[in-house]
This record gives sequence, structure tokens and C-alpha cells, in this order.
Amino acid sequence: MKFTRLLTGAVLALGLAGTAIAEEKTKVGFIYVGPIGDGGYTYEHNQGRLAVEEHFGDKVETIYQESVPEGADAERAITQMALSGADIIFTTSFGFMDSTVNVAAKFPDVKFEHATGYKRADNLATYSARFYEGRSVLGVLAGRLTKTNKIGYIGSFPIPEVIRGINAAYIQAKRVNPDIEFNIIWAYTWFDPAKEADAATALIEQGNDVILQHTDSTAPSAAAKTKGDIITFGQASDMAEYKPAPRVSSIIDNWGPYYIERVGAVMDGTWESQDTWAGIDDGMVVIGEITDRVPAEVKEEALALRDAIASGEQHPFTGPLNKQDGSVWLEEGQHADDDTLLGMNFYVEGIKGTIPQ
Repeated sequence: MKFTRLLTGAVLALGLAGTAIAEEKTKVGFIYVGPIGDGGYTYEHNQGRLAVEEHFGDKVETIYQESVPEGADAERAITQMALSGADIIFTTSFGFMDSTVNVAAKFPDVKFEHATGYKRADNLATYSARFYEGRSVLGVLAGRLTKTNKIGYIGSFPIPEVIRGINAAYIQAKRVNPDIEFNIIWAYTWFDPAKEADAATALIEQGNDVILQHTDSTAPSAAAKTKGDIITFGQASDMAEYKPAPRVSSIIDNWGPYYIERVGAVMDGTWESQDTWAGIDDGMVVIGEITDRVPAEVKEEALALRDAIASGEQHPFTGPLNKQDGSVWLEEGQHADDDTLLGMNFYVEGIKGTIPQ
């Protein structure tokens, strides 16, 4: 009788252990710089998190922290997430770079991935999208649609990614409309609807009738909607609530497939540190619907550029191109190399103003 009870207890213990093993989940964490409802950059990263949940079902558990300030607060948030048992943590803003590096060094058994950064380690990978490819396409639309020949651009921070986007949009806008000028306002924020709306309003009052942005909220489109015949574009997300105008198209960051691939690599033991920089061809950068506010021939021209970039037939940075000071950067037919693009700290010829230090 005693033996039977011991045997029953052993079987029960093994059954519980087997259940625990069966229910063990891969824990996936995300650190966001803005709120998941920003309608832009963070919203799309969170859509990627939801795609992971949908794809893997009960094999994963995802956690996130939103509106994490860059700096010391970020390091604390990433550390807490690692302590909570996360197997992989995605930190999704450039300003999280050093914090991610520091925490990754303390947790060698946790995998980390940092968006838009360049510092890697054995357990720290980097990833980004070639946003500048999408901005080239929007540049065609901006150059064709402006009536005042004045295009406003709301910059977030003067880092290479943003400078690269300004240059890419300007080059294509200037190609289709030699009379355009770019006017840039730096908001010094990724997400602050009030500041973004103020910047858009100021640009509109200065006569800019097309507004591009490298900030994360829908506030510029909301401000433009009250100001008459102004053109805007969705940034990072479709911002479809402002279709068919002022938002006439958008750049959409499609993170879901990447997140699914990398979480899957953690699960099957094949994850390795790497650098990923994907664009239109890979589907990480998507051009949103071009609305009927855009003439058919202009839409066709923009989509032709999109397709040429995707096929490799055309590079957004192709010479002849000079730097702002008039010095030669790219000779006829020469393409910019990735190292130069990744460290871009200059405007191309024709853009007025200086890059803040």
C-alpha cells in the first residue's frame, strides 16, 4: 500500500514536471520610446509584437514597456525586463543604444536586439529599415504636388538616420521640380504631439504647402487638416485616418516578419548576433496607399521609383551629387556606399541651413 502511494506520487510529480516543460514559453520583451497608441513608429513596433503572438500562439509570452525616456530610465527598464526572465529583448529607439549595451553585458544569457543602432556584442544584434528608400518615393510626390515650391520638413534629432532621410527626399523632389526649397524645423523629440503640431503650423505659416516629418505622431496631419490645402504623409505607420487628404501616402515600417524570424531563431537555438538593414525589396519598408488626391501620372511616377529601388535598378543616392558646400560627393552614376550613409552628417547641395550640433 505504501509502495503504491509512493509510485502514485512519483507518477504525479513526473506528470506535473512534464506539464511545466510543455507549458514553458519563450518570453519576448519590447522597450518602446513612445506610447503604443502614437499612431506611428511605436504603434508599428507594437503591431510587430502582436504578430509574434499571433504566429507562435501559446509558445510565447510577450511583455512591453512604453514611453521609456532615453538615458538612465531606459537602462533601468531594460534591466528590470531582463530580471523578469525575458529570453530576448528588443529595444526600439536609437537613444537606447548605450543602455542596451550596458545591460547586455550584465546578462550574457539573454538575447538583445537594438533598433537603428550600430553597437553589437555576442548577445546583442542590431536592426533597422532603409527608411530613406521610402522617403525618396515621398520626395517625388512632394516635389510634384507643391504649389508654392516650398516643402517643410519636421526633423526629430540631427542623427545620420534623419539627415539621410532629409537628403533622400530632397534629391528626388528637386529632380522632379528644380524650383523647390526645403525648410527644416528640428523638434528635438521623437514623440511630442504639441511640439509636432507647433512645428507643422510654423512651417505652414511660412508658406510650405507640403509637410514631411521624421517624428512619430499624427499631430502634423491633424494641424494641416485645419489649414486648407496642405499635403502630409504618414510616418512609420499609415496614419490612414487622414486619408485621402491631407495624408496622401505614407512610409510604413513593417517589423512583424523580422520579429517572427528572430524570435523563432531564439526558440530553435539558431539565433546569432547580426546587423540587419532591410528596405523596400525585403518588405520592411512599405509605401502606403497613394490616394486619389494625387494625379494618376504622379502616382505612376512615384510607384515606378519604388519598383526601381526594389529591383536594384535605381539607388536613391546616385551621382552626380555634391555636398552642401559644393564639393563633389558622388560622380556621375556613382552610388553612395552604406558606410557613408550610416554616418551621414552633411546636407546635399541645395539644402539651406546648418545641421545642429
